[in-house]
Amino acid sequence: MTKLIFQKLLYVLLLTYAAIGFSQSSYPNKPIRLLVPYTPGGSTDIFARMLGNKLTELYKQPVIIENKPGASGQIAMDVMLKAPADGYTIYLGNIGNLAVNVPLFKNLSYDPRKDIAPISKIAQVTNILVVNTKIPVKTVAELIQYAKARPGKLSYSSGGNGSAAHIAMEYFKLQTGIDVIHIPYKGTSPAVTDVIGGQVDMIMTGSPPLMPFIEADKVTPIAVSSIKRIDSLPKLPTIAESGMPELKGFEATQWYGVVAKAGTPKEIINILNKGVYDTFGSVAAREEVKKSGAIVELDTPEEFAGFIRSEIDRWSKVVKAAGITPS
Repeated sequence: MTKLIFQKLLYVLLLTYAAIGFSQSSYPNKPIRLLVPYTPGGSTDIFARMLGNKLTELYKQPVIIENKPGASGQIAMDVMLKAPADGYTIYLGNIGNLAVNVPLFKNLSYDPRKDIAPISKIAQVTNILVVNTKIPVKTVAELIQYAKARPGKLSYSSGGNGSAAHIAMEYFKLQTGIDVIHIPYKGTSPAVTDVIGGQVDMIMTGSPPLMPFIEADKVTPIAVSSIKRIDSLPKLPTIAESGMPELKGFEATQWYGVVAKAGTPKEIINILNKGVYDTFGSVAAREEVKKSGAIVELDTPEEFAGFIRSEIDRWSKVVKAAGITPS
């Protein structure tokens, strides 16, 4: 009897091992869709191109990047959640659509804590507060003074309601008491373009899409939102360095990561996690990301899941305190 039970157990284990081996060796055997919830040109798009190119090389299968902006990332997320949980449709999200949307939208069409399978964080990105070149300010203190003298007359743009740029600026408003009107766009690129053109006065968004325009003197950089200065702009102070008591310790950075649909087999999640590491873990990739003002931050699926939950808790408090709404 004992021998028979042992033989059956061995048989089950062999079948399980064979199934796992088959899944790992056969995935992927067709194109992968990488959904990006914003228009081309922002930090998300930059990371998506790096990831898509490397995974195409590694897997010998095309990774098709699909930009699906709108509804603060919900349109792209809904596409992924309607697809099979097989790892062939993945989503490159950020602090906005993976955390802030939860407290921001009362009827959010998904719950990041239940509906997604985290793969890995990719990077942390420092926001840079910039203004149109015609705004006569150079420092945080000057900007606050200028805005307080014109309550409700200045505006700031973002890549959409609930985006990282939206939340960062609302946090800044909450701390400083300025009254600046939010103008949401469907993506970072048009939001930055209109600051350059003067249709909007300022933006606080990720450094990668801003760096070319800062270097070309198309916008005036005021400060960075991280605790420490960034290597790409070492002379630019942090917001916390402004000397204003209400901004002591100020920090509002962005983060980005890749997720799949909940229920995706663990072995496929692990394959994708390794693909993310292979894309961004090299010295060359880290340097490329660093030049744009971002820092590579990779983790396990379990660590990323815990991080998402902690960020939902953190920003829920800010959304509530600031009275932030989707419109």
